[in-house]
Amino acid sequence: MSRIGKKYIIIPKNVNIYKKDKYIYVKGKLGNLKQKINKNIIIKILDDKIKLINKKNNEKKYKSLHGLYRMLIYNMIKGVNEGYNKKLELVGVGYKAIGKGKILNLNVGYSHKIVMKFCKEINITTENVKGENTIINIFCINKQLLGIVASKIRSLKKPEPYKGKGIRYINEKIIIKKYRLFM
Repeated sequence: MSRIGKKYIIIPKNVNIYKKDKYIYVKGKLGNLKQKINKNIIIKILDDKIKLINKKNNEKKYKSLHGLYRMLIYNMIKGVNEGYNKKLELVGVGYKAIGKGKILNLNVGYSHKIVMKFCKEINITTENVKGENTIINIFCINKQLLGIVASKIRSLKKPEPYKGKGIRYINEKIIIKKYRLFM
């Protein structure tokens, strides 16, 4: 069995969880999430805990699914209770971002502005301080969706290796190459 899958998931008091057919539903103060569960994973909802049981203990595929579904449910519970936040940083002269709610306007060195519209689960804000890099804050209750959106924004202008200009995660380390002049 999976080591992660063996652990209980503690349910906070303000979160409701129920199972119906192949889905598990999590309802909290920030919203609702649902996840389809494999038929070989059994979910037992106790008073304040959840336990996952793997029907087929010996097969490698189902061992990994056991731990995966435990973490997906844990992330859903944490998401509807607290939410997730990612920060991106714009590094470069003239790079700007304006974000309100579901729309993000980017000016990252192209001849045109980039306008991105997001679904209702995503909330975007920006911090523009004169003399410092612009910071994009992304908030969502779904951790998977948050990662996809953050990587999509970062892919618009990845940090380049000579000056480090581009869009990067807030604590990301960029390895800067030295210029070589051949004579």
